[in-house]
Amino acid sequence: MKIKIVALAAALTLCLSGLAFAGSVEVKGSTTVLPLMQKSAEAFMAKNKGVNVSISGGGSSEGAKALIDGTCDIAMMSRDMKDKETEAATANGRAPKQFIVAYDCIVPIVHPSNGVKDLSVAQLQDIYAGKITNWKDVGGADGQIVVISRDTSSGTYDCWENKVMHADGKKERVFPGALLQASNGAVVQAVSKNKLAVGYIGLGYLNKEIKQVSVGGVMGNAETALNKSYPVSRGLNLYTPGEPKGDAKGLVDFMLSPAGQKLADEIGFVPLKK
Repeated sequence: MKIKIVALAAALTLCLSGLAFAGSVEVKGSTTVLPLMQKSAEAFMAKNKGVNVSISGGGSSEGAKALIDGTCDIAMMSRDMKDKETEAATANGRAPKQFIVAYDCIVPIVHPSNGVKDLSVAQLQDIYAGKITNWKDVGGADGQIVVISRDTSSGTYDCWENKVMHADGKKERVFPGALLQASNGAVVQAVSKNKLAVGYIGLGYLNKEIKQVSVGGVMGNAETALNKSYPVSRGLNLYTPGEPKGDAKGLVDFMLSPAGQKLADEIGFVPLKK
């Protein structure tokens, strides 16, 4: 009986080892990076049979938390990790390694019927602070502005706060009347259904149901992101716990490769070289 139990344990060990070698990568975080990761994972898995990439959104802060807790192999973040997040991850033996996989512009959007085509950073700041409340005050038709923002766990919100709400040395806050959404897609949906709404999203989420607004006369696109003339741009990041290994490294390398950068371009983000 003892011999049989030992043999069974050995067989189980071999079975589990075989499953481990099948390959799996857990990815969590930013909803901005999500569409690029989904397309990249599909292409990566097609070339690497037996590898499974599991992806979930939830926001950049959720990605950082998962990296700290050890519940992901790759964290997607549309902002840089904060010092306190880096310190917490490092304390857990998971010192973050950053990879910028594309660039992005955060662009204001309105309903297609809205006549406003351009807003300055100062106007956007005042709209989101609740100081400008009517479209007629920024060149539009008479109507109460419906302000759509992201929740505070979002990397997109973090960038908007730093580059718009805190522009010119000010420390404005998004006013309490703003309607908070959990993802870029939710912002698009909300603005597309409300003729008086304004929101902000990453380039990869632009579609015909909403209208992009330029900022200070500069339209957010690949050229203005790379030459840094657009005021609300950022890098899109992946973070791994230390140097990536195995299939996690393979996925990161693929996203940085010409094939991965082509996918970034096709989705609407800005590849590292254009």
